[in-house]
Amino acid sequence: MLLILTEWLATIESGFNVFQYLTLRTILGALTALAVSLLVGPWFIRRLSHHQIGQPVREDGPKSHFSKAGTPTMGGGLIIFSVVLATALWSDLSNRYVWVLILVTLAFGAIGWLDDYRKLVLNNSDGLPARWKYLLQSVAGLVAAVYLYMTADVPAATELIVPLFKDFALPLGLLFIPVAYFYIVGFSNAVNLTDGLDGLAIMPSVLVASALGVYAYASGNVVFSDYLGIPHIPGAGELAIFCGALAGAGLGFLWFNAYPAQVFMGDIGALAVGAALGALAIIVRQEITFLIMAGIFVLETVSVILQVASYKLTGRRIFRMAPIHHHFELKGWPEPRVIVRFWIISVILVLIGLAMLKVR
Repeated sequence: MLLILTEWLATIESGFNVFQYLTLRTILGALTALAVSLLVGPWFIRRLSHHQIGQPVREDGPKSHFSKAGTPTMGGGLIIFSVVLATALWSDLSNRYVWVLILVTLAFGAIGWLDDYRKLVLNNSDGLPARWKYLLQSVAGLVAAVYLYMTADVPAATELIVPLFKDFALPLGLLFIPVAYFYIVGFSNAVNLTDGLDGLAIMPSVLVASALGVYAYASGNVVFSDYLGIPHIPGAGELAIFCGALAGAGLGFLWFNAYPAQVFMGDIGALAVGAALGALAIIVRQEITFLIMAGIFVLETVSVILQVASYKLTGRRIFRMAPIHHHFELKGWPEPRVIVRFWIISVILVLIGLAMLKVR
């Protein structure tokens, strides 16, 4: 919205042309989302506390978590509000990719809200039944995947890019749809599984979103994409603003979610953030690199899959508890140590992903 205003003001005063620069609008988007999160956060947490929307704690979980019972949750609504507002203010709203990201975020946020509402407000311990939850996620993910496939305007938009190979790309054709579906729905649930300790999920999300912002900016620029050997996706550069907004909103949320947390993300935030990251990876055509950068989410998900498979097949558990961050807690690691070490691993993985920009 502000882009339209500054374009009009530029006809009066040329200095307003500075707002046409994508880098400036990305920074402003990040700062706007951060400011909104910090300013609205205290009021938001008070409202959650007033309505007694508190986090239940698993009885079979680490004993150190028992004191967290009743901590306000559904704080992910703050992230969604900040991201959507900042993106709407500073991005080009005629860009279809921007709307895909906004609508995916809102759709998965709504699914998470419904799950949280049933668990926390209606006191239904099962929340949204798994079959309905996955059905709704699948519908939202498929709609986004089909739309991206149908509106692809360059061959690169549906090709699988393999890191380290400069001139190799695998045309996916219709396979693009299940791949996009898998990333959007899969990482929505992966971030949700990771969101078990204070700040554990949001900091890797901030790091990955920031790195994807770099890829979005480079992919949308003809000169940079050619120099770096990555596919040029017209219009993808505008998503750098969404990435900046997500990073800013995430840091603002972390202010309140850092150990010991004043508020938890809840499914409303985890499902929305994960789906947004998955959709971003699909649009900028960096699925494989994204698997590396989002390695913490992959690790957490694989640990759950292995735990369930092992128990059903052999009756034995591989980990003391899954997802794997609880395994380390039960081994005696203090919660802050688990969180910070996972953050450090995430930083390393994101740096490896960024290094692949030029290693072709």
